[in-house]
Amino acid sequence: MSRPNRSERGARLRRRSADVRRWLERRALALTTLVTAGVLAVMLYLPVGVVFVEAVVDDGAATLSFFRAVLTDPFYVGVLADVFAEPLAVRTHLESLGGWLGAISVSVSLESPLPGVSLPVPWLALEIPPIRKGLFGFTAYQAALSTVASVALGLPAAYVLANYEFRGRRTLRSLTILPFVLPGIMVAVGFYAMFGRTGTLNQGLGILGLGPIPFIEWNPLAIVIVAHAFYNAPLVARVTVAAWESVDARSVETARSLGASPRRAFRDVVVPQLLPAVLTGALLTFIFTFMTFPIVLALGGLQLATVEVWIYDRVRRLAYSEAATLAVLETLLSLALTYAYLRYESAQSGLARAATAPSRTPLFPDLRTALSPRRLAIVGYGLVALVVFVGPLASLVVGSVTDGSGFTLAHYAFLLERQLEGASYQTLPWIAIRNSLLFGVATLAVAVPMGVVVSVVTVRAGRGGTIVDTLAMLPLAVSGVVFGLGLLQGLVFGVSLPGGWRFQVTGGVAIVAAHAVAAYPFVTRNVSPLLSTLDPALVESARALGASRYRALRDVELPLVASGIVAGAAFAFAISIGEFSSTVLLASGSQTYTMPVAVERYLGRRSGPAIAMGTVLLVVTAASFVVVDRVGGRFEQ
Repeated sequence: MSRPNRSERGARLRRRSADVRRWLERRALALTTLVTAGVLAVMLYLPVGVVFVEAVVDDGAATLSFFRAVLTDPFYVGVLADVFAEPLAVRTHLESLGGWLGAISVSVSLESPLPGVSLPVPWLALEIPPIRKGLFGFTAYQAALSTVASVALGLPAAYVLANYEFRGRRTLRSLTILPFVLPGIMVAVGFYAMFGRTGTLNQGLGILGLGPIPFIEWNPLAIVIVAHAFYNAPLVARVTVAAWESVDARSVETARSLGASPRRAFRDVVVPQLLPAVLTGALLTFIFTFMTFPIVLALGGLQLATVEVWIYDRVRRLAYSEAATLAVLETLLSLALTYAYLRYESAQSGLARAATAPSRTPLFPDLRTALSPRRLAIVGYGLVALVVFVGPLASLVVGSVTDGSGFTLAHYAFLLERQLEGASYQTLPWIAIRNSLLFGVATLAVAVPMGVVVSVVTVRAGRGGTIVDTLAMLPLAVSGVVFGLGLLQGLVFGVSLPGGWRFQVTGGVAIVAAHAVAAYPFVTRNVSPLLSTLDPALVESARALGASRYRALRDVELPLVASGIVAGAAFAFAISIGEFSSTVLLASGSQTYTMPVAVERYLGRRSGPAIAMGTVLLVVTAASFVVVDRVGGRFEQ
């Protein structure tokens, strides 16, 4: 038999290559899904599982002693410690509650509580005995106060955006998403630059011959609550505006035609349709502020420690079992709140919304109308919003080039000196900037494909996709500190495998994994709605012409949802640049620190360089966001 010549061997290789390519195309989506599931199993569920195991295993044996120690310690659960210690002593607990209620007193005084101010009627005072809240109680308390502040600031903004037309309204509505891409540590530094002893607010008071007033030292909790409102009031406004614009204007007109006054029509028709959106925003705000970390750490420290801050402190002190127990309890609470939110959202999704939205009126049509009480109140709210939302960021920039004596570049000179002197210092500015950008690009490369694959699977899986979506959205319910603790104990310290092997992920790889896991749900949330609205006939036509499922996805579906991919990529990059909670655990004592970690380290020593570093972070974040948007815009076209 004659041997095949070179041309025949080449033809065989080409046929085999074509067969392999066709096989990969037919199974590309399934293979990519398996790879994504593997990455999630190793980088998400394994670290979270390690934290849970650490809390229930001691010396190789299962135990609940850690939970018992936490739940019976008044430091953690306050007055509920006695209830957890003796859950069956109902009579004793009721007697204690009765004694506390009996200590509540009401007094009537003719003296005003404000010095120098007289009251026309007697002053009614309610005295309530103090309650020891414990760590969890204080965390819930500050979350509740932050929720009230966020709703109080967000509802007026929703009212103005939904009911009035003015120049820049669409731009202002778009900017309500801005707080979600700002690093928490940067916002904290911005508030420090505004309310600190040498901040812009005290500089303004100094011009008037007043101050300085130590706002942060005087009432740090109030500053923390305002900072939380900076983040979450736009969320409340955005959710409520969407609901307000979907209110059926015809139902309001019908109520007016039946004799209802404008106030009565608003109360009986509009408010019931807005209430679900307001409650949704309030519940999400409570969840986010319950798991707060960088803002409290920077502005309050251990003095105002929440559960997240205390977990971080326990990790630094190597008390891993205690930290894991607190992390499990916090995660269970946040999952319960998230489940309540999802159930409530599902119950409200079936409610019909009319297409006849209320018409918007000009905000300031003429001078006479501009002086009306309602519009003057809107102007007053605008001034408050300017202080709360613009003030901290403007103060960040101003504080980086000023000190108590006026204009100066000393803070930037300090950073430059640190960089030039190099190895003698632990935290160098350029390394932080370089690492942040490198980790951001690597996060894009990992998070965007993962988010797209999860979107495709959840959209195409029908009813089963809801379960997949719920499991894939776990990062939204697990805090960065808890996830960072799991990575630290599991992958960074290493996991033993059969055969004496050890699986270990350290350094920049661990940080990129943490960033990608935190970022991919935002890609999914941007891509899934667009993917679910595509006409299935487009895919069927491509398949009928011989395209594989992967080819139809690549050539037909993904180009049509490119805007969602670009938006998700921008979110992923910005989240990586600003991620602090898990990074501060994984980068401690190494050369993999990022800009937010550098800001926190400088803030613990000198506020000026920290503010300057925060300004650099602001500039790099904004510039990076613009670059991603521009590059993505070309791809979208």
